[in-house]
This record gives sequence, C-alpha cells and structure tokens, in this order.
Amino acid sequence: MSTSDIQPTAKYRHDYKTPDFMITDIDLDFDLAAETTTVIARSHVIKKNPQANDLVLDGEELKLVSVNVDEQPWADYQITKTGLTIKNVPSEFTLTIVNQIKPIDNTALEGLYVSGDALCTQCEAEGFRHITYYLDRPDVLARFSTRITANKQHYPFLLSNGNRIAQGELADGRHWVQWQDPFPKPAYLFALVAGDFDILKDQFITRSNRKIDLEIYVDKGNLDRSQWAMTSLKNAMRWDESRFDLEYDLDIFMIVAVDFFNMGAMENKGLNIFNSKYVLAKPETATDDDYIGIESVIGHEYFHNWTGNRVTCRDWFQLSLKEGLTVFRDQEFTSDQGLRAVKRIADVKLLRTVQFAEDASPMSHPIRPEQVIEMNNFYTVTVYEKGAEVIRMMHTLLGEENFQAGMKLYFKRHDGSAATCDDFVAAMQDASGIDLTQFKLWYSQSGTPVLTVTDSYNPQNQQYTLTVEQHTPATQDQSEKQALHIPLDIELYQQNGDVIALQYQNKPIHHVLNVTQSKQEFVFDHVSEKPIVSLLRDFSAPVKLNYNYQDQDLIFLMQHASNAFSRYDAAQMLLAKYVRLNVSHYQQNRPMAIPDSLLDAFRGILLSDSAEPALIAQILTLPSENELANLFDIVDPIAIYQVRQFLLGIFANELYDELTAVYHHNQTSLYQIEHADIGKRMLKNCCISLLAYANDKLVVDSLVKQQYQQANNMTDCLAALTAAVKAQLDCRHELLTDFDNRWHQDGLVMDKWLALNATSPEQNVLSTVKKLLNHRSFSLNNPNRIRSLIGAFVNNNPVAFHAEDGSGYHFLVEILTELNQKNPQVASRLIDPLIRLKRYDANRQKKMTTALESLLKLDNLSKDLYEKITKALAA
Repeated sequence: MSTSDIQPTAKYRHDYKTPDFMITDIDLDFDLAAETTTVIARSHVIKKNPQANDLVLDGEELKLVSVNVDEQPWADYQITKTGLTIKNVPSEFTLTIVNQIKPIDNTALEGLYVSGDALCTQCEAEGFRHITYYLDRPDVLARFSTRITANKQHYPFLLSNGNRIAQGELADGRHWVQWQDPFPKPAYLFALVAGDFDILKDQFITRSNRKIDLEIYVDKGNLDRSQWAMTSLKNAMRWDESRFDLEYDLDIFMIVAVDFFNMGAMENKGLNIFNSKYVLAKPETATDDDYIGIESVIGHEYFHNWTGNRVTCRDWFQLSLKEGLTVFRDQEFTSDQGLRAVKRIADVKLLRTVQFAEDASPMSHPIRPEQVIEMNNFYTVTVYEKGAEVIRMMHTLLGEENFQAGMKLYFKRHDGSAATCDDFVAAMQDASGIDLTQFKLWYSQSGTPVLTVTDSYNPQNQQYTLTVEQHTPATQDQSEKQALHIPLDIELYQQNGDVIALQYQNKPIHHVLNVTQSKQEFVFDHVSEKPIVSLLRDFSAPVKLNYNYQDQDLIFLMQHASNAFSRYDAAQMLLAKYVRLNVSHYQQNRPMAIPDSLLDAFRGILLSDSAEPALIAQILTLPSENELANLFDIVDPIAIYQVRQFLLGIFANELYDELTAVYHHNQTSLYQIEHADIGKRMLKNCCISLLAYANDKLVVDSLVKQQYQQANNMTDCLAALTAAVKAQLDCRHELLTDFDNRWHQDGLVMDKWLALNATSPEQNVLSTVKKLLNHRSFSLNNPNRIRSLIGAFVNNNPVAFHAEDGSGYHFLVEILTELNQKNPQVASRLIDPLIRLKRYDANRQKKMTTALESLLKLDNLSKDLYEKITKALAA
C-alpha cells in the first residue's frame, strides 16, 4: 500500500480523556532469547469508567499466545493492527497475557532489541507496546515486578527497574533474577538489560545517611573509560541534594552503556540506559567536549528521577513538563560545576542555530504542542531547549528562593502522579504570589519573538527612555500571535565604563524589565550622559533583538560589559553586521572588507588579562555557517561560506603574531579534567584553528602536524586534525589516514573522523561520503554512525548538501528510502534540512520539493516521515 492510499491521523491535546481503566500492578516474566522472547504479563486492572465494557490495549508487532482473565481462558477479544481489544471485562480483575517477540528483528530500536551481544529496551515514548499488550500511556502508573530468565553464559547480568529482591540458578544452564520497583510508574519508564559487561561499582551516602549502591555496566574492555561517568553521577547526586533538596529514593542506581541507541540516554527508574557516547571517556579517546557532554547527560538523566519519574507527564503533549525542566536543571548543574558564562554561551548557540531554525520551519510548534501524528517527532530542541528557556525565564521572574518554594509545592502536590504544564505553573504562581497568567502563553505560542528597541536621551532633564516593541511573526501552525511576558535584562553604562544605577522618580528599578505589551516605554532618571545600553543580558529571553548599535558601542561592550555573555554577544553582533554587508558585496561581485576597528577589538579580547581563556576562545571562534544562515531570510550557502572563509583568512593573517603567542602561552603538559585546563586548551585550539588559514602554509602545516603527532589527548589531536581538514592543509590526507589506521576499531572515536570527512570543504566531499558508507567502521544499522557521517553531511556541510545540482538532496532521498522502515526515528531526524525549503532560492526549492514528493510516494512510508514531508509540502 502506498502512502497515497493512507492518511495517518493526528492526535490533539484538547481531546485528552482520562483512561477508562487503570492498572495498579503488573508482574512481568521474561523468557529471554534474541531470536524469540516470551513475555507473560499479569496485570491488576480496575475499571474507572462504569460505561466502558471493553479494555483496549496498545500492542504492535506481537505474537499473541493466550489471554486469561482471573486465571481463566478468555476468548472474547479482537486483535487489531495497533492493539488488542478484550471485550466485556469485569470491573476489577487480573489479566494475564502471554505473547512472543523477536528482538533480533527489531531494527527500529523501540521496545526490546539487540545491541551488540546484549538485549536492551527503549520504551519512551511508545515502545512498551512492542513488548506486550498494555495501556501504553504516561498517565497509567503501576508498580512493576519483573522476573527475567535467560541463558547464563550469554546473559550473566539480568537487570531491570527497582531493587533486586531474588535470584536463582536453573538446571538447564539458565538463571533468573527478580526485580521490584516500589514506585508506581508509566510503562515508558520500564527497562530491561541482559548481557555480559564489565562493572564499575561505587557507593553514595545520602544526606540522610542512606547507602546507595552505584553500578555502571559497560562492554567488556571499556572499564577504564567509565570513571568519569561515575564521578559525574556522584556530583549530580550531591548537587541535587544541595541545590534542590532532592535525595535519591532506591537502594541502587544503575547505568548501562549500549552501542545501539536512537537517543542520548533514557531515565528509566533506577536503571538508566545510555548511548555509550555519553558514558565512555578517557583522555586518549574523548575530547573535553565529550567529558562535558557526559557530565551534562549523566546529570540530566539522574535529575529525571524527580522531574520526570516521581512526577511524570499526564500525556505526551506535556513532554516539556519533564524535559524543559530537567534541561534547565542539568544546565544549572553544569554551570555550577564549571564556568557559567561558557555554558550559557553554548546553550544559546544551540538555541539560536537549531531552535530558531525550527521555529521558522514547517515543524514549528509551541513547547507544549497542540497536535501530533508521530510523538517521536516532538522530541525537539523546541520542547527541550526552548522549554528550558521558559523555565529559566520563570526563575528570573521569581528569583531563586521563590522558584525553590514553587518546586517544593509542585512535588508536594504531584509526587507519584502524572501532571501537566499548567500544574507546574500553578505551583510556581501559588508559592511565589506572582501572577503568571500572561507568562503561560510561552507554553502555547510558537515562533521566535522579535524585540525592537529604540532609545532617546534628554540632556536637559537627564532622562533616558527605552521603547520596546515585541512582535512574533506568524508560523505555519499559528497565524495569530499575542503579546508575551518577556523578561528583558539590561544595564546602562557611562562612557568611562561605570554602571549607571537604574531609577525612576527616585525609586530604584530592577535590571530585569517586564515587557508585557506590544509596545511600551521604560524611563530612567538621573542619567548624566547618553548611556551605552546592554540589552538582553545573559540572554534573558529566547528572542531576536533589533537595536541600532553603532560599532563603537559594541566594541565598548566587548571591553566593559559586566556580564560575560554580553561581551560575547556584542562580538557576535559586530561580526553579524559585517557578514551581512560582505554577503551583499559577494553577491554583487564587489570586494569584501572589514574595518581595522573590528580587528583591533578582537585583538584586544585575544590579549586580555582579565577575561577567562574559555571566554576569549568563545569570542574568537567565528560563528558556523549554520549560525550565520540565521541572519538571512533567504539563505545563500555559497556566499555565506565565502564570506566566512574571507573572515578566517583576515583574522589569521592580521592577528598572526598575537595568535601564535597566545597559542604557545596556553600549552598544558598534563591532561586534567579541570576547568582551568579545559579553558586553556579551548583557547590554544581556537588559535590553531585560525592560524591554519594564514598565508604562510609551510609554517602552519608544520605547526598543525606537530600538534597532532605530539598530542597526549584526543582534544588536541582532533583539534589539529580538524584544522588541517577545514583549512585544506597539505598534511590533511596523511593525518586522516593515520587516524583511521589507529582508531578504526573504536566506533566512538571514528564517529569524530566520519563527521570530519563529511564536513570537509573538499569539492568531491559527497563522493567521499558515499565511499565511507562501505568503510570498515561504518554501519547503517548504528544510529551513532549514521548521525556522524550522514547527519554531519546534511546538517553541517550546507555548501555540499545544498549543491545547486541537487545531488545532496538526491543522496539524502536514497538514505531515507532505506531507513524509512529500518529505523524511522533516525530517518525523521535526518530529514530536517530538506523540509526547510522556504529558506532557499527558487531553484533549490524546486529540487527540494521534487525530493520530498519522491519520498511521499514510498510504499509504507513511516508516520515519522509522513508528518514532516506533508507539512513541508503544505508550506
């Protein structure tokens, strides 16, 4: 059946109804084998709706063996494509279902599947229905008991949620383990892992003096790469006690690292399953960014124990209830562990580059979506990262004390239940006494608001006025927009750099302005000279800012702003001005140029004694092509690339001596995961990435090659290799070959190499990518490899992907055709650059449309792809 014959139906938030039945307890019995696993599920079912006669359970790709009600065979049932309907059931009963599944055939990696030599599960959002027939919805919370039986030689470790309460040996070489989770949970939090692993064990003593066993399971031979994950876990547990007053509640906390995983990690109660990328690290194989990423994701999944598990979401439209809140918590954790400004810059970069682009795409949606065809499509940067920004704005408006009071009230009201975004906001409002009625529009309104700010100064009465207008452009899902409550953090400066106290009519004014109207004025008294204003400090709201900054104002802020993010942001705005100008010049065949004052400003930052090395590196790192693309309504990938190359060359040659001196000054002999050392490496490698573009190719080629060969850690090694490839140095082929030969058996390390090949500026890069599909380290069955090679090409090599001949689009169609049924989740995440066709010229739009139309004709097109393709074509 072709897609033209079917119409997947949308679900709507406003159609939510409480379940007709509840399941209070479920006992699961697994007879495990990769080829065929038998599942026995015994559930205690209670009818909640007296009018309901039939119990409708979710289930897909299951072989039903038997159905019993109160231990008696029950023949009155009907199997459908999406589940099992058991008819005429009593008001309360025990339901026993026996079914079989085939994990080895499960390439979609939802439910129970094979990862290497292990078996593991992924049940969020709707994976449990691939294990057994059940009420697979987040508002059905039950206590789970799980017995696992398997061949002991193949699967010596049998893990599930909760506490291990019994185990035993069987005569036929098999063994069993019984697990019990005392906390009610929805099915999406169920987990099972069976395999043979190395284990890192430790303990954590809670503030109430409870002893928690900590266990991290990794593939054989990887034990030496698991210590940082354990350190991060203990730091996260300690931080959650001190910052949020939250203590862990089971006797054991386990993490398992698997190679085949569609996402980053999963917070299953007591048994977190992780993509190995976010567990395994040692200096020889992992970069500083990998270490920071592991710390963040370990923290994120652990923090879900309360914000996601103890209080879960009522329905999947409320996903940001747990994800936006938990992202905010992991951002705060990482900030408290290291340099807050650098973390804030990284988070804002992601938001501006990826989330703003999503807001402008056919898939635009609020952080609480109103409708969905395939729920997996709403695990997005909007729900996660913009959701976190909404929580951060709430924290800004309430303050830390009121915010923590709101969190305590939230847990008091909803612990052990399924809640909504409205419930969370209500707790914050009730605890603080601050009206959040208008603020709640952030949950239901999509798009990126634009703040346009103008100012005036009256020297006679020493009065300064800011006029702020807000406008949210129409999005594909919403044409009408309302004024939002936007916290605008500002600071005023005198020309000598002194901060001006904010006051009006002799009363102090808070530095966070409450922008609540389409247009409003803010007046400040006792301003003795026309000030320089710093706007949107610390990125106090996820908005775009329009203000007519002069170059000298931005250079002033780069030097004097008290907020580190504002110093970085001033540099970005200064660069953006000349990127726009030079793109226009390039398109008109006019020469490109930048003023000496811009170079002098960046030279001053590079040589600053007061700024942290990591902050200097962030300011000196030129925006990516994707970041620059967001400066334009219609994207010209070639012009953006050429302008960026021009800027890289100017910076390299005009700052050559300073870059060289700073590069040598920031060498570190020993490799330590200390934030001071990370900052030095960041700055040193920023310098070499710029120096690679200098005219003196023999010298820089030698310098890059020397760093690669002498590096005692992956951070410096990969930085040198990246510089060689990006700047097309002569040594690049030699270094790429050496790296391949050294690391080809290590998939996580080779992910870096694959991504570097895929984002090379070589003219024949697409040909290289196609050849690498057959590389010894690549597999189209492994999501990490797909993301590293194909994902990097389509997302991060815009010149090649958006080639005018359409070759990049044709390649992606071929890949998506193969992945459509094999792994629709991964396919759906790859298609995003193709559905943003409105951002490009008519020729590219036509070719992108043709590509999408060819995909729409696929037989058995997945719901994941169907939803995105139809929305893109409707645009």
